[in-house]
Amino acid sequence: MQTLDELTRQARALANGEPTPAEAEVARQMQICNACRYCEGFCAVFPAMTRRLSFEPVDVHFLANLCHNCGACLHACQYAPPHEFAVNVPQAMAVVRGQTYVDYAWPPGLGRLYQRNGLTLCVALALGLALFMALALAARGTLWMVPEQGFYGVFPHNLLVSLFAPVFCFAALALGLGVRRFLSELRPGTGSAPASVGPGLEAAQQALTLRYLDGGHGDGCHNEDDAHTHWRRRFHHLTFYGFMACFAATSLATLYHYGLGQAAPYGWFSLPKLFGVGGGLALLAGTTGLGWLRLRRHPLHGDAAQKPMDLGFIALLWLVAATGLGLLLARATPALPSVLVLHLGAVMALFATLPYGKFAHGVFRSAALLRNAVEKRQPSRLQLGSD
Repeated sequence: MQTLDELTRQARALANGEPTPAEAEVARQMQICNACRYCEGFCAVFPAMTRRLSFEPVDVHFLANLCHNCGACLHACQYAPPHEFAVNVPQAMAVVRGQTYVDYAWPPGLGRLYQRNGLTLCVALALGLALFMALALAARGTLWMVPEQGFYGVFPHNLLVSLFAPVFCFAALALGLGVRRFLSELRPGTGSAPASVGPGLEAAQQALTLRYLDGGHGDGCHNEDDAHTHWRRRFHHLTFYGFMACFAATSLATLYHYGLGQAAPYGWFSLPKLFGVGGGLALLAGTTGLGWLRLRRHPLHGDAAQKPMDLGFIALLWLVAATGLGLLLARATPALPSVLVLHLGAVMALFATLPYGKFAHGVFRSAALLRNAVEKRQPSRLQLGSD
């Protein structure tokens, strides 16, 4: 927990445009790395670093979100702890990343939720919402029954839309405005973007393939020690594409309902069911793996203060996937309403915390990759003798 004096100093520095202690530490380490350049081929951070001679807070924010926390530079660095230079780029970048989520949050007053969005809060919110819905069903005597119309026999379709659509739209708006401000503050240092779709395609390819989780050599990144592993990349892929498949299933179900006039439940070989089951299984496997790796992660690889936020997000995704698959097992049984309220509680809690939790790292990192793709296509601004 930060003291009042620390918070006061950070607020004063922010108001005066001065770097915070975390930003100053990244700038210090980047000056050392810029002189060494041993890790130049490891990821996008180090080539972007070489395009600078100094590191203002806006540059630090960019580099911190460009970092994929693969740990390769820590294990390769001759100046890493216990050396007196104490260069630990993954950890320093992780601290600043957490700070940028707070600084660029919208509305600004809710930014501090990033620091309180821990495992207990996420799970408690999901269970609390589920309990509220369960009590409502129990009062109607419908908590344990076989509904004739599937899910919509428990909660009407229009009621679910009226509850979830505003929360999801707010989450999308908050994330969009936050990353828009992030990019707008980066733009003055990059000049005008080239009139080309190349940077966008390159950034999308790097984000969708997790290009920079290969450790810089294709053998994978690090987790609990200096051994290379591809498991972080694989579990990230399972989680992301599983989540996107579940989102596609919901979108297709909406199209079926409003466009084709076909109400749920759908057949086993329908597109909503195929995407939903496949995505749920992938999401369950991915989050289980990421949670296991996060608990075993080397303590020098990241910011320990963000561990509850990481685990909270993983737990919510796991709960969404597990209860979603549980609905298939409970189909046509009296347990369906009880499983449904657990699933809806988890989904609502996930939507409510999306703008103020770990989900933001994917959005900000994609923005940093886009800025990097634009920047490296521009003429050098260093004006060195060799240019």
